[in-house]
Amino acid sequence: MKNATKNAMKLTFLGAADTVTGSRHLIEVKGRKILLDCGLFQGYKTLRERNWQAFPIPPKDIDAVILSHAHIDHSGYLPALCRDGFRGPIYCSRATRDLTELLLADSAHLMEEEADRANRHGYSKHTPARPLYTLEDVNQAMRQFRPIGWNQTAKVDSIEVQLQPSGHLLGAASICVRVKNRSLVFPGDLGRQHDVLMSPPSTLKSADVMIVESTYGNRRHPAEDSDSRLANIIRDTFARGGTILIPTFAVGRAQALLLSIARLKQQQRIPDLPVFVDSPMASRATQLYKEHAKGLRISSKELRMLCDCAKHVSSADESKKVTELAHPAIVLAGSGMATGGRILHHLRARASDPNAHIVFPGFQVPGTRGAKLVAGDRAIKIFGEHVRVNAEVSQLESLSGHADADEIMQWLSAIKRPPQHTFVVHGERGASDALRSRIHHELGWNASAVDFLQHVTI
Repeated sequence: MKNATKNAMKLTFLGAADTVTGSRHLIEVKGRKILLDCGLFQGYKTLRERNWQAFPIPPKDIDAVILSHAHIDHSGYLPALCRDGFRGPIYCSRATRDLTELLLADSAHLMEEEADRANRHGYSKHTPARPLYTLEDVNQAMRQFRPIGWNQTAKVDSIEVQLQPSGHLLGAASICVRVKNRSLVFPGDLGRQHDVLMSPPSTLKSADVMIVESTYGNRRHPAEDSDSRLANIIRDTFARGGTILIPTFAVGRAQALLLSIARLKQQQRIPDLPVFVDSPMASRATQLYKEHAKGLRISSKELRMLCDCAKHVSSADESKKVTELAHPAIVLAGSGMATGGRILHHLRARASDPNAHIVFPGFQVPGTRGAKLVAGDRAIKIFGEHVRVNAEVSQLESLSGHADADEIMQWLSAIKRPPQHTFVVHGERGASDALRSRIHHELGWNASAVDFLQHVTI
């Protein structure tokens, strides 16, 4: 794949190359180094350990970071990168900048809190346990953000960068890096054609090089009515006197779920039981959805319904009272894969209750508590304790914010001038290879599923 032209691009896949997390793709062109995304690895211990390893290149050598969207597997390593020497600009959309500040601050808080708890209770093998980064590191990183508008151009010397909406999440962007007459496109995480909140991803006319995600590269979302299934879960759990626990991502899925619950209540399809959002970050993110309402596909009336249908829990004391409720309720709490956050306190309190129902909306990264629960594990470890799981567990994949395999193929097939090569990333090996195969056989394009730390010049 060697190309002798002076505009040749060297790509190094520093993450999301054998897994769905740790999105980090390095472009070297015209003597500059540009990093697309800078995410945390999540899931299996062997993946999480990569977060603690030295970054594969000196952070000070990176000229710019382009951020596709705010989710932690795309943004979550930025504080460490900046702390360790990166001093360049971080380009992203305005909504992504605001949401990322929330997510990174929460990530640092959880890391510091977990390190403190481990030190107090002595269940870490590291002495002392320490966080990957701190809130001070987050504040430093945020000072390097340079938001740009849709279709505006940012420059890294002669290299041009533009963003277009990709659906999936408020502010999420497809990134186009252009050098003279050559372009590389990275859509980050592609949204769905009929998402509850977000418009479909913008289509592209052309790309010389494509880096495409494959989270659902070998799957189709169930053709179920997610509102109807959610309504059935709520009614059945309420009838037996149980509480519905929904581990949820604070940005995106929390707001989509609140809209669904508000609609179901308005239509009188579920009982008028109390709804709690036990996630200060989700509460703040919901306010940001109001501030960036132009990026949504719902009406102002439905946005008000979304914001008003739940009680937002702020303090730890209020959260504790929710865990002790004696009557049925719906509780949304982070994190979405039960890897941390207040949902752990609710799971510790209610996972052993056979009347309770734990509902996971969307993809669960292998190795996380969420994936283990969905797979049927009947015991989970929380705060160093083994907790028995007697509650019912469900997964609503139809509520995912990710395009499925057919939707990815639909988006790719709309590109009028196909890429010289397409690199498939951000998926488990089976999903990435399945999508690679479809791209090759159905579209006739050159496509590769890449390996971790693989180098390519094109």
